[in-house]
Amino acid sequence: QVRLVESGGGSVQAGGSLRLSCAASGYTRSGDCMGWFRQAPGKERERVATLYTGDSRTDYTDSVKGRFTISHDRARNTLYLQMNSLKPEDTAMYYCAAVGPWSNSRCVSGRVMATDFGYWGQGTQVTVSS
Repeated sequence: QVRLVESGGGSVQAGGSLRLSCAASGYTRSGDCMGWFRQAPGKERERVATLYTGDSRTDYTDSVKGRFTISHDRARNTLYLQMNSLKPEDTAMYYCAAVGPWSNSRCVSGRVMATDFGYWGQGTQVTVSS
C-alpha cells in the first residue's frame, strides 16, 4: 500500500519561504518519478516540479524556475519542495504525486500531466498574501 503524506504548508507574506515535505511509505523503488502539483480554486491541477528518483534529475514549470527547488532524501524516502520568493499567485493546494517505474527522460521532459501519476497525497495548503 503506497501512502504519501504532505506537510509544511501555511500562510506567508509575499517574498517569504516555505518548505513542503512528502513522506512516502510502502514505496521504496529507485527509478520512479515523483512530483509536486498545485491546484488553485477554479483552476486545473498543474505541474510544479518533477524529480526522477534514480538520478535526481529535475524539471520545473517556468513560473517557479529559480525560486523553487525539488529534492529527494532517499534514506528517508521523503520528497521536498523548497519555495522561496513566494508570490500571491503561488497560492494553491499543493499535492505530492508518484508513479513508476519510469524513464528519467520522460519524468523530466516537462510534458508530464497529473493523469500520468497513480499515487497522490492529501494535499497541503499554501497561501501567500501581498
